[in-house]
Amino acid sequence: MTRIFTLVLFIFSISFQLYSQDPLEAPPYLKKGDTIAILAPAGILKGRAETIQKAKELAQSWGLNVVLGENLFNQNNHFAGTDDERAEDFQKALDNPNIKAIWAARGGYGSVRLLDRLDFTKFMGNPKWIIGYSDITAFHNHIHNLGFETLHAMMATSLEEKPEEITKTISSYKKALFGEQLSYSIPSSNYNRLGEVSGQLIGGNLAIVTSMLGSKSQLDTKDKILFLEEIGEYKYSIDRMLQSLKRANYFSTIKAVIIGDISLIKKNTTKWGSTVEQLILDALPKDIPILFDFPAGHEPDNRAMIFGRKIKMTVNKGNQLSTVIFEY
Repeated sequence: MTRIFTLVLFIFSISFQLYSQDPLEAPPYLKKGDTIAILAPAGILKGRAETIQKAKELAQSWGLNVVLGENLFNQNNHFAGTDDERAEDFQKALDNPNIKAIWAARGGYGSVRLLDRLDFTKFMGNPKWIIGYSDITAFHNHIHNLGFETLHAMMATSLEEKPEEITKTISSYKKALFGEQLSYSIPSSNYNRLGEVSGQLIGGNLAIVTSMLGSKSQLDTKDKILFLEEIGEYKYSIDRMLQSLKRANYFSTIKAVIIGDISLIKKNTTKWGSTVEQLILDALPKDIPILFDFPAGHEPDNRAMIFGRKIKMTVNKGNQLSTVIFEY
């Protein structure tokens, strides 16, 4: 009896591992005439009507129809409306089969407060692209566990940057949205840990990824490539989050790590004593490829990435470029 039970557990374990590595379902790529919804699931959009108009015009220039959330410009202290109002907009967009993508107007904080208020049943039968970065990581992680790809890319407020600084941000977003190949060659940091690896890309903002620990939105990192970016933290805070992930075995079976922008690091009165790159290297496994300075995160140059998609990554140093190629 014990042997039979052990065999059943072994078969279940193997089946789960195989299932967990299955490709995620990609929502249909957009085409001219499709409709995209601009919503505010998190921070307030005070005084940003002109920015939203620019985002609307950008999508329209690509041949898309644009609808705005009914509660988009609502204000409730920190948030763009109450939790109920923001969830109402998101639920309507999830359920509407004519809406092919949901584009976050901005991040900030608040997406996690919506996750357990939403019903993803109709979304799972008719998936669509969920688009954004930073706080939108909460959606990326949660929807990954439902079995669907999402798009880590610019938000409407990204259009407040200087136009000449976001050319590649916009072009990569359009490519991803319409199903064109994403392939990046970037300068190689001397902090890089070399290697060539393939795997499914996951991750997002470090603070939000860490906040998912212990919930049904926590990612399974086994054999995955993890992307992380952050803004406005002390070095000790970055270390604390990485140590929390490490103690939760987040890195124990991971294949590789991509580090995006680590922006606007705060200065503490007590110096940390090393670069943020070395801090990260000290927290991560010593035997995996690690790519620094990938242009994604809170800087103007914020290249689009498909979370849940298999990528091939080659990490070099010195004068050799490093590459990240998405499978299609």
